[in-house]
Amino acid sequence: MIPLEKLQNILKRYNDLESSLSKTDVDKKEFVKNSKEYSSIGEVVETVKNFIQLYKDKEDLKKILDDKNSDKEIREMAELDVEEIKKKEIEFEKIIKVFLLPKDEADEKNAIVEIRAGTGGLEASLFASDLFNMYQKVSSINGWRVEVLSASASEAGGFKEIIFSITGKNVFSKLKFESGVHRVQRVPDTETQGRVHTSAATVAVLAEAEEVDIKIDENDLRIDVFRSSGPGGQSVNTTDSAVRITHIPTGVVVSQQDEKSQHKNKAKALKILRSKLYEAERLRIEKERSVARKSQIGSGDRSERIRTYNFPQGRVTDHRINLTMHKLTGFLAGDDFSEMSDALQMKHQEELLESVK
Repeated sequence: MIPLEKLQNILKRYNDLESSLSKTDVDKKEFVKNSKEYSSIGEVVETVKNFIQLYKDKEDLKKILDDKNSDKEIREMAELDVEEIKKKEIEFEKIIKVFLLPKDEADEKNAIVEIRAGTGGLEASLFASDLFNMYQKVSSINGWRVEVLSASASEAGGFKEIIFSITGKNVFSKLKFESGVHRVQRVPDTETQGRVHTSAATVAVLAEAEEVDIKIDENDLRIDVFRSSGPGGQSVNTTDSAVRITHIPTGVVVSQQDEKSQHKNKAKALKILRSKLYEAERLRIEKERSVARKSQIGSGDRSERIRTYNFPQGRVTDHRINLTMHKLTGFLAGDDFSEMSDALQMKHQEELLESVK
């Protein structure tokens, strides 16, 4: 049971922020920070008020039940009311506990998504393309903007690798559970015997880091420039516009060659590098926090098989939460994607609640 004092402190903080935001002489950074917190508390403030009211109602009912002179019928009604209050308490308590959980600061950030074809040759590259199209559709439904940062096409018309950014509201919070190995089972167009083939693609979702999140020392970077190359290594640019950046302390390497400008390629490479370093630090902190947790949905382990897309049976299965949806077409079209992502988010919250008990 959440202590009454804690609930009252939430309301007090909400009122203090409301008062602070009404002032005109507030520092801009402070105003933005307070606005976010005010908006966040605003999502649970009615639940908190209702919970506090339940405390008061329960106290009043307790007086009736403790009074030996109370009418029998009134006592029976009071007992029924107490049982009803207990049910509401469980519902309200869960909402407020989820709100009080430690926040992942990356949740509000944009995302950089990397998709790479895995086992399965050309069929895997076509599946990588299918996944990219799915995330594009999900982005369109959510009003997010997609920008391709780099792409390497396959001979079959799919992608050996594609890296893109997604910009919008709470992008990372909705996509962070997509990291891992996605497996597809289907009959390829080139298969004459009608046999089902299994292919895979790896997805990595990184929170897009700003310069204020990760400071990169120029002395820690080795920057190499070279000529962009097309399929088969043929030169597609006569100048050294392609850029390879190595972060010496960690060994992380990022290459960019899609732009004709060396400056633009360097900017894109730094953007991806910054996000990779930010993600590594974020996961380190998350691991420290969750040592006691047995299961970690959001581990971001790229070698972990997380989901299977079975075309013959028209189903998609997420192995982390054992959820199977017989809506493969709708899922790939983005229409039913939120059902899966909401279930993953809920499971993650349940794990967090277990770990803080």
